[in-house]
Amino acid sequence: MHDPQKPRFSALKRILRYVRGTLDYGLQLFSSSTIDLVAYSDADWARCPTTRRSTSGYCVFLGNNLHSWSSKRQPTLSHSIAEAKYQVVANAVAETYWLKNLLRELHTPLSSATLVYCDNVSAVYLSSNLVQHQHTKHIEIDIHFVRDLVVAVQVRVIHVPSRYQYADIFTKGLPSALFEEFHTSLSIRCPPAPTAGER
Repeated sequence: MHDPQKPRFSALKRILRYVRGTLDYGLQLFSSSTIDLVAYSDADWARCPTTRRSTSGYCVFLGNNLHSWSSKRQPTLSHSIAEAKYQVVANAVAETYWLKNLLRELHTPLSSATLVYCDNVSAVYLSSNLVQHQHTKHIEIDIHFVRDLVVAVQVRVIHVPSRYQYADIFTKGLPSALFEEFHTSLSIRCPPAPTAGER
């Protein structure tokens, strides 16, 4: 805002054109035979050119429906891609843990472990590694929180190839075909045209 330049103005125009073209889109909910909690988490690493902070994103499905999502800049600098990705895994686990407790209070307890998908093998390994390394001490609380739930078999952190990482839509620009596929997988669609009897 204080120093507008042509590239930023072009990006703003692109965003406005996208918003104008998707005004009719919405989140559609469907009946689901399962009530499992599944989360996808992702982070870019130090992508912001001015602050070098990472952007975190996750989405949580309850059954077949997208229930919650988040995309925001991480409050601290990450020393590695594994750390940035692990912090968003911890955020996704915290969200699913809260939802699991809410469902228990509503007398609908979940019987299976929550699945949290991450596309970084090191972050997946950190979730079940019982050895605390010196270079991970600064994220110790996140590590213990997630690891305790993994040990209690309430959460499973699983590697997912980037091709199936739906949370990428919240953290980075994607090719058009992949973007279309991911937002369809998140149940973001244009509603069907009403029939004559529905008006």
